[in-house]
Amino acid sequence: MQKQTLITYLKTEGFPKKITNAFSKVKRELFIPKEHKELAYENRPLPIGNNQTISQPYTIAFMLNLLDLKDNQKILEVGSGSGYVLALINAISKNSNIHGIEIIKELATSSKKILTKNKNIKITQADGNKGLKQNSPFDRILVSASAREIPQKLLEQLKIKGVMVCVVGNSIVKIKKEKNQIRKIEYLGFSFVPLVEK
Repeated sequence: MQKQTLITYLKTEGFPKKITNAFSKVKRELFIPKEHKELAYENRPLPIGNNQTISQPYTIAFMLNLLDLKDNQKILEVGSGSGYVLALINAISKNSNIHGIEIIKELATSSKKILTKNKNIKITQADGNKGLKQNSPFDRILVSASAREIPQKLLEQLKIKGVMVCVVGNSIVKIKKEKNQIRKIEYLGFSFVPLVEK
């Protein structure tokens, strides 16, 4: 599949312009090992080493759409892997302070290298389940790997009126934090690698 074919497909699926524009701008092939580069714009997950994958473009678009990104926000991605989703977030959310947390050293190192010119993106090699308390609270939190349950420590690091999108089992869950309650919507039928824990 060519890049334009993928963008056309995402448009026909009804994703807003700011999301499809980000997919147009960001080169997925930069985040993929060279043996898979010719598959960069296929609508499927691809291996990036260390038993991890770069997610299917449709699934990424779906999660980013739920995240409802705005400009000038503080955003955390847990399980930032290759760095591709961080680059997409950066293309959607202007002038934002973007943090990625990745437990696997090789992936944290390679994604830092790819995103070195993006001074507003910081990648930390650490256990994502604990979040980044020193940088919290966040306006938006995206968890890009499957947790067994909603990660409570991450919820604590989310601002009031903030949004967290996370994967629990094979469901994508959107969580909106209100002053005295948590609102949840669950979307079934997805597949992710599990969130690596120490």
